[in-house]
Amino acid sequence: MFDTKIAIVLRDDLAPWQTLNVTAFLMSGIVAETPNVIGEPYRDRDGNIYSPLSIQPVIVLAADQATISTIHRRSLERDVRTCLYVEEMFSTGHDAANRAIFAKFAPSDAKVVGIAMRADKKLVDKVTKGARMHP
Repeated sequence: MFDTKIAIVLRDDLAPWQTLNVTAFLMSGIVAETPNVIGEPYRDRDGNIYSPLSIQPVIVLAADQATISTIHRRSLERDVRTCLYVEEMFSTGHDAANRAIFAKFAPSDAKVVGIAMRADKKLVDKVTKGARMHP
């Protein structure tokens, strides 16, 4: 049904709160980059209106540090636009601080804890190879 795939890959040693936090941040990046991924508002039987959700399923995967670093490298080599969350961002409290800490790292030394992408299905599958379904 979709030509594209949304994938979020999380480092497999995160605490539950970190997993949820990173997933939320990364998905917000996907939505910011591709606002057309959001559908129409939901309405229940009583007429209450709820905010719209993604029209497309999201796959959440897990990987160890080495695999997630490889996925990061592959995404850069294939020019796949990604959202990235590095470990040091857990110590910040707002967007400006997140961007400042993020800017201190390059792909070679970034401790990536999460990466998300929306691209052609086959490309996403190639880039995320080695990751497994999140438990």
